[in-house]
Amino acid sequence: MINIYTQVPQGEAWLHRYRGKLPIFACILGFTETGLIPGISAAGLTPEDRQYTACADAEFLYYGTEYHPKYPLPPLTSGASPVLISRAVVANLHIPVYLFNAGLLHTPPIPLIDLGGMAARCLSQGEAMDINKVKHLLKEGLHWGSQLSCDAANTYLILSECVVGGTTTALAILTGLGIDAVGKINSSHAVCNHEQKWELVQTGLAKIPSSVDPLELVAAVGDPMQVVVAGMAIAASRNCGVLLGGGTQMLAVYALIQAIAHTYSLSWKPAEIVIGTTRWVAEDPTGATVDLAQSFSKNSIPPLLGTKLSFANSRYPQLQAYEKGFVKEGVGAGAACIAASLGQNWQQNQLLAAIEAEMEQLSSKGETKKSSV
Repeated sequence: MINIYTQVPQGEAWLHRYRGKLPIFACILGFTETGLIPGISAAGLTPEDRQYTACADAEFLYYGTEYHPKYPLPPLTSGASPVLISRAVVANLHIPVYLFNAGLLHTPPIPLIDLGGMAARCLSQGEAMDINKVKHLLKEGLHWGSQLSCDAANTYLILSECVVGGTTTALAILTGLGIDAVGKINSSHAVCNHEQKWELVQTGLAKIPSSVDPLELVAAVGDPMQVVVAGMAIAASRNCGVLLGGGTQMLAVYALIQAIAHTYSLSWKPAEIVIGTTRWVAEDPTGATVDLAQSFSKNSIPPLLGTKLSFANSRYPQLQAYEKGFVKEGVGAGAACIAASLGQNWQQNQLLAAIEAEMEQLSSKGETKKSSV
């Protein structure tokens, strides 16, 4: 149930090391005003909806359907939130979940570790966050990565994200770090809106010097999740495995890990860090995720893993929408499926049954609008 797309020997060694083990699941929530631009994202039907997507996903991840949420899952252009996938795995396998607020507009009513960050301004301004906040968030990331890695000493940590508009800030970070990412990133749209994203990124990058320190780059055109996850991964890799849960956004985080570790002489163990996503991201015909991973310099290509999960035979049109290119990934959905396959040898039928059970409960509560494509 797991594909390895790049760095096959390293990916195989990592999977072998953690087979039969269950992880700790951390989700880092953040916000960027980039996500409010009309058409930029399909993770929420309107800009208003997208203000609350991370809050809704976090509530659902933590409580599931047995709870009346303050922030119900927002209607999407098509499909259903990937948090259904993550929730199905963490609930069934009793995986511990930690939720971090790196910088949200609104605070969901759940046990949340507040990192004292800030919601980012639109990256097109070239001053998305204050540099002192970014430095603070790196420090917090290093602290919590070290802390969580003690609990995961014999296993691994999934570091996932929920940031609407995050593939656009990822494009900005990758480009700013000198990686050729234009036309290669993914989005929640069925056909990636490359031109819109690239226009915003060029506008933002034009307002800063061509060569800046990686933290200054994040402050200029990034989002609060990126630097937190980079810090967590650097520190955690010293003691345990790290599975970065996501596609384009985690490739940007991986590039940041390398740049921050190099610039600030921080020790880390590259062999302990892999990226885990869905095949909808890895094989997206309107992106080029594998090519993007291979665009890193020769000695620093990240191992990219992907779950083989398919919704082709799902009885729910909201899930079938994934096979038509909508949604694709988010809230560590791909990483959660990899964890289920790795830890409990879950196959396609078990994954699909668990996810459809979540979908059924949600539909019966009437909290998701029917969506078909």
